[in-house]
Amino acid sequence: MGGGVLTENINSNPSLSSSSSTTCFSHFCTSALRTKALNSSTNHRDELLRRLGLFQLVLIGVGASIGAGIFVVTGTVARDAGPGVTISFILAGAACVLNALCYAEMASRFPAVVGGAYLYTYSAFNELTAFLVFAQLMLDYHIGAASIARSLASYVVTVLELFPFFKDNIPSWIGHGGEGFLGGTLSINILAPILLSLLTIILCRGVGESSILNSCMTAIKVTIVIVVICVGAFEVDVSNWSPFAPNGFKEILTGATVVFFAYVGFDAVANSAEESKKPQRDLPIGILGSLLICAALYIGVCLVITGMVPYKLLGEDAPLADAFSSKGLKYVSVLISIGAVAGLTTTLLVGLYVQSRLYLGLGRDGLLPSVFAEVHRTRHTPIHSQIWVGIVAALLAGLFNVHVLSHILSVGTLTGYSVVSACVIVLRWNDKKANQIPSRWTSASREGVICLVIIAACGFSGGLCYRLSSAYFFLLIPGVIAVLACASLCFRQAYADPPGFSCPGVPIVPSVSIFFNMFLFAQLHHEAWWRFIILSIITIGFYAVYGQYHANPSSDTIIYHRAPAQEAQ
Repeated sequence: MGGGVLTENINSNPSLSSSSSTTCFSHFCTSALRTKALNSSTNHRDELLRRLGLFQLVLIGVGASIGAGIFVVTGTVARDAGPGVTISFILAGAACVLNALCYAEMASRFPAVVGGAYLYTYSAFNELTAFLVFAQLMLDYHIGAASIARSLASYVVTVLELFPFFKDNIPSWIGHGGEGFLGGTLSINILAPILLSLLTIILCRGVGESSILNSCMTAIKVTIVIVVICVGAFEVDVSNWSPFAPNGFKEILTGATVVFFAYVGFDAVANSAEESKKPQRDLPIGILGSLLICAALYIGVCLVITGMVPYKLLGEDAPLADAFSSKGLKYVSVLISIGAVAGLTTTLLVGLYVQSRLYLGLGRDGLLPSVFAEVHRTRHTPIHSQIWVGIVAALLAGLFNVHVLSHILSVGTLTGYSVVSACVIVLRWNDKKANQIPSRWTSASREGVICLVIIAACGFSGGLCYRLSSAYFFLLIPGVIAVLACASLCFRQAYADPPGFSCPGVPIVPSVSIFFNMFLFAQLHHEAWWRFIILSIITIGFYAVYGQYHANPSSDTIIYHRAPAQEAQ
């Protein structure tokens, strides 16, 4: 009856209803625009253990980046770009270096807390933007982990079939692809969830155990790649490098947009901040060092594979293995299969590790239920977050043909990279009490954000023009506008030098990074754009219902367990 009276009062008093709606909207806006300031002054009951040194951080970055792509993507792109695929990898590596420099500064600025791109966005922009970045990244990670698990299962079966007992005796529903149902909507695979369960158990046991496995597998993988490069170098016929760019520079540039994603993974180092022994020194070195190692290996493989076999004859599924088989070096093909197993294992392991640390960060901040923030008292791992991540990946990998979802991948990665680059600029503003030149119409910082949005929009517009093969004039217009916006950032803003590692060339380097990331965003399948929009709407809805009422941006006062003295030495 009281509810009826209340409803009657509201209906009879429209101003009361309007006032209530205004209050809800006002609370939403106030919450969404909150930022997070970090300190490390008091205790927190959930601590991680600092056990990762510089060498382990570099191996995490290499392990996350080099998977089956080095054995597949190189040959696939070479069929279009020819030997010029080497230039494609150099261009993509250079673009990733820009992103890595921005990540390195952010990792040095926030060396003590998990969160990566989500944390940086929370500090530089606001709570809602940070939550949106997390959601886009997390969907990439979930689908990527399931896809990698299926590929790993397939390669494991390939290795097992080298033994006569297993050859042609392993059904498809165990490892190779999967058994399709309901017109291919469901695709049952048993081995992929088993492999995910094993890796999840290792990760739950502790970062030390998972780091040992990652180090061993990465060492095997890199050793095999180096052997492949060295052996293949003696089979190179330099005449296969001519013509170097048979289809012109445009195919090389298109190839660069494809192979760009072969480098992603260095951000995993930034998400290891809370478990690094000397984070402020080691995180920037780990990020840049792992990226440069990956670039060197990719370029070496490209030169070898295009020199061994004419680019038109390269296979599509296993080009590197086929190239060595054609030269009578079948034992190298076996090594390549073993290297692919090791590579996919490390990529999957690091991917699961990163996801759990992101969930841990949001659980601590209240944007997700507190169960995700719990850390095991003796293992010092976010055990509930880790188990959740493993369950989601196992369900996707075991029940669905996740390769169909590849069209909507990479959205989160490019979004995260762009926002991190913008964070570098914005936090440099915040270090100054006053900007250089006050604006007549709006605040200088808001003017700067507008310039960043313009640069991103120009990158996307330029990418669309390139994708649609528009005239060069239409490509030039977004470039000119972006240059003007960057010039405004240079001359109308003041920038302070941050503590620790400093990204050079601010704001130019981050601006170029944003432009190129958005250029690549425009090259994605149109389904990826719909995924970005739909997931953003769902995320905002979840934030409106749950996040804004439970978030606690002041939950930043955390002090952590240090590594044992003998390990830190």
